[in-house]
Amino acid sequence: MDHSRFDTGMTTRRAVLGDAHVDKAEAAKTAFDQPFQQLITEVAWGTVWADDSTPRRERSMLTLAILAATGNFEEIPMHIRATAKTGASRDDIMQAFLHVAIYAGVPRANHAIRLAKQTFAEMEQAGK
Repeated sequence: MDHSRFDTGMTTRRAVLGDAHVDKAEAAKTAFDQPFQQLITEVAWGTVWADDSTPRRERSMLTLAILAATGNFEEIPMHIRATAKTGASRDDIMQAFLHVAIYAGVPRANHAIRLAKQTFAEMEQAGK
């Protein structure tokens, strides 16, 4: 394990996703998925997301567009929630999904937009 990369990844992951999300994921970790959790913490969060050459706002937009374009919808709500910490606005998110519509297909963008609307509603409800 690269402890410095892991520590950087955990710090970045908490900054983007929030302590509650990370604590829940860590509590659910088992011996079986520990190697995967280590991989994503070191590489996704400790290398890609920790690199400050691209601001987190833009990383959020890229991530959401890629998830939608590739049909990986399960993580879209998590990354929509993360925009509260990364600074990507609802307009930014819509622009990302409009690009998805043109370059990857209207059905994928439509599904991503529906998930975003549902997640925004849940966030508003939780904020009340």
